[in-house]
Amino acid sequence: MTISRRALLGTGAALGLLTACGSNTGRDKGGSADGEVALAHWYHQYGESGTEAAVRRYAAAYDGAKVTVQWRPGNYDQQTAAALLTASGPDVFEVNGPTLDQIQGGQVADLTALFDGVKDDFNPAVLAPKTYDGKIWGVPQVVDTQFLYYRKSLLKDAGVQPPGTLDELVDAARALTRNKVKGLFLGNDGGAGVLGGTPLYAAGLSLVTGDGRAGFDDPAAARALGKLRTLYTDKSLLLGAPSDWSDPSAFVQGLTAMQWSGLWALPAVQQALGDDFGVLPFPKDGPGGKPSVPVGAYAAAVSTRSKRQAEAKAYVKWLWVERADFQEDFALSYGFHIPARLSLARKAAKLRQGAAAEVVGLVTENGYAQPLLWTPTMQSAYQDALSRIIKDGASPDGELKSVIRKTNDELQRVKKR
Repeated sequence: MTISRRALLGTGAALGLLTACGSNTGRDKGGSADGEVALAHWYHQYGESGTEAAVRRYAAAYDGAKVTVQWRPGNYDQQTAAALLTASGPDVFEVNGPTLDQIQGGQVADLTALFDGVKDDFNPAVLAPKTYDGKIWGVPQVVDTQFLYYRKSLLKDAGVQPPGTLDELVDAARALTRNKVKGLFLGNDGGAGVLGGTPLYAAGLSLVTGDGRAGFDDPAAARALGKLRTLYTDKSLLLGAPSDWSDPSAFVQGLTAMQWSGLWALPAVQQALGDDFGVLPFPKDGPGGKPSVPVGAYAAAVSTRSKRQAEAKAYVKWLWVERADFQEDFALSYGFHIPARLSLARKAAKLRQGAAAEVVGLVTENGYAQPLLWTPTMQSAYQDALSRIIKDGASPDGELKSVIRKTNDELQRVKKR
């Protein structure tokens, strides 16, 4: 599961877009026209107003090099993957990773030294997927997360307590389904697209173990996923809402008493409902279970094709390690996200009270990120199985056995590279 608010608009041809950037920039000579060191910094196109102006302001404030920001619409991941194979790509780039392929292919630089003395201040859940072979390959920028919103007044009227277990969630969704209000909204597909590995972690499992095997080869996995099917067949799930799970409209309009959504939705929920809502992790399941909160983070990475790696690393350290003011501004002035630094998350004014502070606590205590070794092949197999379990009533045991085989085969393949 990719935790992101980004809008990748269109599919543009990566090579055409790269060509369109032009070559008369002085980059091939390692400097600008006036002899100053020049760096190119790529970002994907955020939908949040003010973000582009902010990152350009950060770049302009750096006096160690002339940093040119490129704000790139279209299929950013495809553009970046193509650019990293050329000498005309970015020096520094934002990445939803880096991916295992990029690391194993030698396309990104080792940034471990940038964390000297501060590594423990980065949220460990989002730092873990940036770490491979004992080295760190990207600096997390902000933390995004998903969790459960619930309407306090609707639960009180129904005599329902905020659910602390998956069984309680199933019971609560059933009890809260009344008239035109459904008990729970997990997305218009019943949660198959958004939940990902979250129910597995709630059962005390994982997607990939520390020694590189499928982390859900356990009866607890089938038990947890079977309960998602129960939610679907109970008709306590909202399906066919005008907007999907990432938009809080169904929740604030009273179509559902509980909704799975993201931190980005919190300001809108708070504006519409005031104090009449609460936040919860995905509830634990079984004796070995634990609350589960998925997190993700874009990172700043440095291309190994850059002729100015030392200067690029110094710039990344300045922006995403040293400049706490810019990091807090980026996280909270143009959207609603958590700084990747634990110390900043604790002291940021907008995160110190109410539901926002609760979410920071949930992320700190219960956050998990998709493992670096969890490849698109594994993700596709698991997502297809989850959809069949929830929507078609397929056997959780049978579906998971097939996914476990594919996952272990794929893990063996990537570990041999």
